[in-house]
Amino acid sequence: MYLKRIYLILLLLPFYAIAQQGNLKVKIIQQENKQPILGASVTIVTPTSKAPIKGRQTDNSGVALIDAIPTGTYSLQVTYVGMINHDADNIQITSNKTLDLGTIELVEAGKELEEVVVQGRVADLQLGIDKKVFDVSQSLVSVGGTAQDLLGNVPTLQVDADGAVSLRGSSSVKILIDGKESAMAGSDVNKLLQSLPADAVSKVEIITNPSAKYDAEGQSGIINIVLKKNIRTGLNGNVTASAGNYDNYNAGLTLNYRDNKFNYFGSYNFRHGRNLGEGFTKTIGLINGVQDPNSLVTETENESFRKGINNSLRLGMDYYANDKTTLSLGGNLSIRDNDRGEDLFYKSYRGQQTPVITPRTSRQFEKDLGYDLSFDFKRELKREGEELTANVTYGNDKEDGTNDYEQTNPSFVSKRFNETGEKGQNWNFQLDYLLPLGENHKFEAGYRTTLRNSNDFQYSDTLANELWIPDYTVSNEFEMKSGVHALYANYQRMLGERIGLQVGLRAEDAYLNTENKSVDPDRIATGNYSDKGNLDYFRLYPSAFLTYDVNGEGDKVQLSYSRRVQRPRGWQVNPFVSLSDPLNIRQGNPNLMPEDIHAMEMSFAKFYDKWNFITTAYYRRVNDMTQPLQYDTNDPIAAIYLEGKENATFMRWENVGSRDNAGLELISKVNIINWWDATANANVYYQRVNPVEIYNINKVENVAWDANLTTNVKFTSTTSLQVKGDYRAPMKTLQGRMKSMHGVDLALRQDILKGKGSLLFNVRDVFDKRRFGGDTNLPTRYSDFYHRWSRRTFNLTFSYRFGLQDLTKSKRNDDRPMDDMEGGY
Repeated sequence: MYLKRIYLILLLLPFYAIAQQGNLKVKIIQQENKQPILGASVTIVTPTSKAPIKGRQTDNSGVALIDAIPTGTYSLQVTYVGMINHDADNIQITSNKTLDLGTIELVEAGKELEEVVVQGRVADLQLGIDKKVFDVSQSLVSVGGTAQDLLGNVPTLQVDADGAVSLRGSSSVKILIDGKESAMAGSDVNKLLQSLPADAVSKVEIITNPSAKYDAEGQSGIINIVLKKNIRTGLNGNVTASAGNYDNYNAGLTLNYRDNKFNYFGSYNFRHGRNLGEGFTKTIGLINGVQDPNSLVTETENESFRKGINNSLRLGMDYYANDKTTLSLGGNLSIRDNDRGEDLFYKSYRGQQTPVITPRTSRQFEKDLGYDLSFDFKRELKREGEELTANVTYGNDKEDGTNDYEQTNPSFVSKRFNETGEKGQNWNFQLDYLLPLGENHKFEAGYRTTLRNSNDFQYSDTLANELWIPDYTVSNEFEMKSGVHALYANYQRMLGERIGLQVGLRAEDAYLNTENKSVDPDRIATGNYSDKGNLDYFRLYPSAFLTYDVNGEGDKVQLSYSRRVQRPRGWQVNPFVSLSDPLNIRQGNPNLMPEDIHAMEMSFAKFYDKWNFITTAYYRRVNDMTQPLQYDTNDPIAAIYLEGKENATFMRWENVGSRDNAGLELISKVNIINWWDATANANVYYQRVNPVEIYNINKVENVAWDANLTTNVKFTSTTSLQVKGDYRAPMKTLQGRMKSMHGVDLALRQDILKGKGSLLFNVRDVFDKRRFGGDTNLPTRYSDFYHRWSRRTFNLTFSYRFGLQDLTKSKRNDDRPMDDMEGGY
C-alpha cells in the first residue's frame, strides 16, 4: 500500500524537451617560460555569487574545453598550485557556439611585485538563494582545531558550551558528512566532530529549506560537511602540522594521483586534542517565588578536561569506464581514544552555617572504532544532462569505555564503577534519476533507504564494605532499530523568462523500535525484565519553490515552503540514567514522538561588483516540540531519583508543546577595498512556546538575536589577517533564560616557499570570555549556572602543497559538473 501511494505521486508529474547550451575553450601557460600548464583548474562561476557551474582541468597542451554550458553571462576562475589565481568577468556563452578565450598567462606566486594585491581569492562564503557554501580553506581562525571549532565560525551557525550545533537558534539540525549520515559518529555526531580535525574538511554547505530530494529530517535544515577529495592530473598533495597550548597537536597528509582512467585519493589525519573546561552552579530553595531562609544552598564548582587521540584515514578511487560512466569506491576509518574527567566541588550550607565541602571526581575512558565503505555509480544517459546515480554505504561503529566516580562525604567515601559500550551498524541505499525536459526544465526522482541498528549497555557497581556490588537500578541493555524508506519526485521549469517553479513531494515510511532490558536477576527470573517501545508512521513531505529573477543579472526573490521532521536520537530515547553528577540527573525517554515542522521562507539576493547580500524572512512551526524538561522536587516522577537529595535536579526529554519562530536573517559580503573584505551575518527572531497543560508551565514569548562578523585584511600578496567575532543575545526559555555569549578569534597567515607553503598563527577566544550561562526557575527551586568546554587556545600551523604533474601524458580532460545541493532554481 505504501509503494502504491508513492507511485501514484510520481505519475502526477509531467515531462517536457532540451536546453540550449554552448562551449568554452582556453589555453593556460606560465608567464615566465610560456610553457603550457597541465592540470590547471578552469571553472565557470556565476558572475555575482561566484557559485561554481562547471569545471575542467587543462590537458598536457594547457588547453581546457568545457562543453554543455547553459547559455548566459558568467565569470571565469583559473587556479593552479603555486600560481596567482586569474579571474575574468563578462564571459558570454552563446547557444551552439564555442567561445575561444585564447591564451591566459599565470604568474608564479612570489614573483609579482610587492605592491600588487592578489584579488583571485576564492569566495569564503558563496551565497545561493537557498544554500550557503562556506569554504574552509579561508577560515584561518579554525586551522589547528576540530570540525566543531570550524562550524562555530560559519555564519548562521552557533556551537554551545556542550558542543551542540545550532542553526537559527535551533539545535535540531541534520548533520551529514559527504551527503550521508555518518556511521562513524555512532549515536552522537558531536563526538566525531570533536575529534575530526578541521583540516580534513573541504567545505560546509547549509541548506535551510531543503527540497523533497533531501532527507526530511532536520528542524532548521541540513548541514553537510564535505571532506577533502582532491582531483588533479598527476601526483599532488598537501602536508600540514600544527601545535597549540594545552598539548594540542595535529598532523595531516593528503595525496592524489590521477591518470586517464583512474583517480586515487587518500588522506591521513592525526589529532592529539585537549580542552580544559569549567563551570559553576548555585541552587537555592524557594517559597512563593522568594528564597527560603531555611533551605539548603548548594554551590557547585566544576573543572573538567577532555583529551582525545584520533587517527582518521580516508581512501578512495574513481574509475572513468568511459565518457559517460564513472564508478567510485571509498572508505573512512576513525580510531579514537577519548579520556574525560570532571572534578566537582559541592559547597552546601543553610543560612550562616559553616559550609560543608564535598569533592567528587569522575574519570571516563573510551575507545572508539568506526568505519564506513561506500560504492557510487554514475551513468550519463542518451539525452544531454540525463543521468542515473546510485550509492550503497555500510558503516559500523563500536565504543567501549569505563567510568569511575569517587565522592568524599563528611563521614564516608562512596565509589562507583561503570562499564559502558555501544555498537551500531548503518546501511544507506540510494538511487537518483535526472531527466532534462527542455530549456530550464527538468524532472528528478529517486529512492532511499536508511537503516540503523544499535546496542548500548551500562553495568554499574558500587563499593560497600570493601566489596563491589552490582547496582541493577542503573544497569541496563538498550537496543534500538530504526529505518526510513523514502521515495521522492521533483519537477522544475521556468514559467516565463524570469519566473521559475519547483514542486516536490517526498514520502517516508519510518519506524523506531526500542527495547530496554533489565540485567537484574530477580526481574529476569520473573520474565518481566524488558520494556519495549514502538513508533511506526508514514508521512508526506511536500516542498515548493517559486523564484523571480529581478533583473536577469543574478538578483532573485524566492518564496519556499517545506514540511520536515525531527526524529528522536539515540541518547534522547535511552532511559539510561546519567550519574556523572548526582545533583544533576539526566534521562532519555523511549516514548518521544517525532517533531512535525512546517517551514516557510522568503529570500532576496542582491549582487553588486563589490557587495552582495541575501536576506531571508522565515517562519517555522514545530509541533510535538522536544526538549529536556527539568522536574521540580515535588513532582512524583522526579521523586523516584531525588529521594534524600535536597537541591538535586532531574531532567528528562519530553514532548513539551509547540513552538513558533518568525525571524529575519541577513548575510552580506563586502569588498571594502582591494585588500580588505568583511562578511556579516545577523539573525533576529520572535519566538513563542506553547507548553502542554500537564506540565503547568506558562507560555514563553521573547525576541532574540545573534550576529557574527568576519573580516580579512591582506597586507601584502603573501601576508593576511583574519578576525572573527560573534555574539548571541540573552533570551527566555521554557523554564528560565539563557545569558548572552560572545567571543573573538583571530589569525595571521604568511605564505612562504613561493606560495606552496604557509605559516599560520591563530587564537580562538582571544579574551577568554566565550561561555554558556543561564538560569532555571521552578516553583520550589532556583538555579543559576555557567559552563564552557574550552578555554582560550593558541595554534601555530605549517602547510606545504606539492605536485608532480604530467606523469602519464594523459590527453583526457576532467569535465565534471560542480556539486549540486540546490533545492530550487
